[in-house]
Formats: sequence, C-alpha cells, structure tokens
Amino acid sequence: MPKIIGLTGGIGSGKSKVALRFSALGIPCYIADDRAKDLMKTSADLKEAVCKLFGPESYSGGVLNRPYIARVVFKDAIALAQLNALVHPVVVQDFQNWVAKQDAPYVIKEAAILFENGGSKLCDSVLLITAPEAVRLDRVLARDKSSVEAIQDRMSKQWSDERKIPLADYHIENLEWEDTLLKIDAIHQELIQNARAKGN
Repeated sequence: MPKIIGLTGGIGSGKSKVALRFSALGIPCYIADDRAKDLMKTSADLKEAVCKLFGPESYSGGVLNRPYIARVVFKDAIALAQLNALVHPVVVQDFQNWVAKQDAPYVIKEAAILFENGGSKLCDSVLLITAPEAVRLDRVLARDKSSVEAIQDRMSKQWSDERKIPLADYHIENLEWEDTLLKIDAIHQELIQNARAKGN
C-alpha cells in the first residue's frame, strides 16, 4: 500500500500546478475536487441525495446545475456543510478504491479543504502550499471569471494559512515557480528515500 501524501492549500495557492509536477515525476495524483464533481454526475445515490436536500433544480437534464448549487451553498454555511456531508463519504470510498489500485511508493491526494473536512487524518503526511492573499487573489482573477467579492467569499470559507501551517508536515510558499519546483523535487526525493528505507 503506498503512502498517502495530502496536498492542500487555499484557492489560488497553486496546489493544482504542484500536483501536475508530482504527476510529471511519475506519482499518481487523485484530485478530490475533480472526482467529487465526477461522482456528483455519475453516482445515482449521490444525485438522489443532492436532489432531496436542495430540490429538483439541483440537476437539469441529468446534469448537475453548478451555478444553482454554488448560489445555495456559498451563501449558507449550513447548506455547504450538508453538501460536504453527502459528498465527502462517497469521495473517501472512491479514493480508497483508487489507492488500492496504485503501484507507487506514495500517492498524492489533492484537496482544497483537507484539514477542514478531517481528510488530513487519513494521510501519512501533508504538504501545504501557501501564497500571500493578494497574490492568490490576482491568480484567481486572472484564471476565473469571478469578482473580487466572490473570491474573497470563497477564501473566507477556508482555514487561514496561519491555522494550517502548524498542522502540515511540509510547507511550500509558492511565489516563484522555479523555487517551488526545487522544493517539490526535494520533497519527492525525501519521500522516495523514506519509502525505500521502510521497504528494506
């Protein structure tokens, strides 16, 4: 069974780009948010539960009505918690099934709210990616067609970096990509060496 390395960071921190680097190094990466979206489309049980909770408007023609769901949950902390309570167990099971099929010294589980939803407890180590809030805001504005207010609202739903840093086993402040690459490669080498040492 491979070691599970959690990869997390706030919106705009660059965690997805970091995951791509690990993937390029040959490490299997599970992108929890992407799988959650897929499972909300493909799991009949999850679809039924979402419709029961948020109404038939949740799906249109069998397709998740993402704008509707976003409007509901990002203005209502209770609704967001209810949605996470539905989706999280399905994603956990999907991840466990995925890990069982991997043949690597370690795998990456990338999740935006790894600490917030308790997912870090299922990881052997956690790598936290951070960047100053102004940098993160600029990155998301350049990437998404969102307003400053909408991005700040999403940021406010996540724990602060100051709260997460003491909980992480590894931490990269992602400002200059060349420096970040060096840090990723160093962490990768350490994880490979640790896996080899435990294998002997």
